[in-house]
Amino acid sequence: MARGSKAKYTGKQKRMAEHIEEGYEDKGTREKTAEARAWATVNKLTGGGMKGGSGSKAKAARQRPAARKNARKAGKIGGKRRAATAKKTSTSSRRKAAPTRAKRTTTGRKATRTGTAGKRSTARKSTARKSTARKSTAKRGSRK
Repeated sequence: MARGSKAKYTGKQKRMAEHIEEGYEDKGTREKTAEARAWATVNKLTGGGMKGGSGSKAKAARQRPAARKNARKAGKIGGKRRAATAKKTSTSSRRKAAPTRAKRTTTGRKATRTGTAGKRSTARKSTARKSTARKSTAKRGSRK
């Protein structure tokens, strides 16, 4: 059979390809490209030509959509599991952060001091306090 022959495709498959091709052409795709994409889609959905013959894979092709359906089901289950674990981790992190938030509100610390600039400014202030404390003790010792 010549390459590109559609003799092994059923009427339903041919109609399917035609509708898909029209959809692509409506979107502005070139005619040749639209046809190629349409047949590629039909092949993916149905597994190629389904008309029987010697050494035909028609039975296997007919069973493919069922396998695809099972894969879809498995994907949905996996997605639900992923969402559940993400939800669980977000709530646990909130729980961990709650005591810290409570401390901040009770001590009256500003929320703006949490960044690196805030840390630097508090470090500068603490070193400045230490140096003034040293000076005052040094003065007391010299007065005696």
